Amino acid sequence: MKKSVTVITATYNRAKTIIRALSSVKSQTYTDIQLVVIDGASTDESVSNANAILDETDIMISEPDEGIYDALNKGLAIAEGEIIGFLHSDDLYYDDQIISKVVDVFADETIDVVYGDACFFSGDNVMEVRRRYRSNKLSRKNLAWGKMPAHPSMFIRRRVYEEIGNFEKNFKIAADYEFLCRLVKYPNLKSVYLPLPFVRMQFGGASTDGFGSTILLNKEVLAAIRKNGMYTNLFMVLSKYPSKVMEYLFK
Repeated sequence: MKKSVTVITATYNRAKTIIRALSSVKSQTYTDIQLVVIDGASTDESVSNANAILDETDIMISEPDEGIYDALNKGLAIAEGEIIGFLHSDDLYYDDQIISKVVDVFADETIDVVYGDACFFSGDNVMEVRRRYRSNKLSRKNLAWGKMPAHPSMFIRRRVYEEIGNFEKNFKIAADYEFLCRLVKYPNLKSVYLPLPFVRMQFGGASTDGFGSTILLNKEVLAAIRKNGMYTNLFMVLSKYPSKVMEYLFK
């Protein structure tokens, strides 16, 4: 039986956190959810730990891949839900009401995208908010200035992916940004922002893992914006960083 929501999780050697992530999906009060786990041939106990959480409507694939966006594309290819979201294997949903609130908004069939905010934590202390990322409005203007909604807080209808395509694998760290640059060109796009945190994210992801990652991220963000016909420059993209400091102060 098909589920109305699919949550896709890409993982590789995350035995210590995969149970936490998947359990946060299973604990949602809204239960019509399919989990799709794409594992990159982990050498630890990630697969067995994930299988302990999954049920007969969920899907697990474990095989070598070309990186996170290749894994997410595999998940999109087999996802059955009309509404699709992503949850990183280090992260978890903020509380057990999140997907229920998202589905309520999608009751309006004209809505294409629902998104919210994200909170960051360090180590195993998932309840301590170290930073609150308030998602910027999904718009061409904000993307041109290097500002995007928190991607793990976004839920998008399947029909959108079917029309504009999946993630471009040649972007190693900002394929989600490039996807959003295509998304805002979607005819009559209707998106809804809920001003509340959807996910608790662990510091240390690909886009926050050191200075080298920051350089690559901004290089790819520039390329993604320009590829989609929007004007930008390095100053515009880097101008977002002062506001990021405030995210640590006003949580």
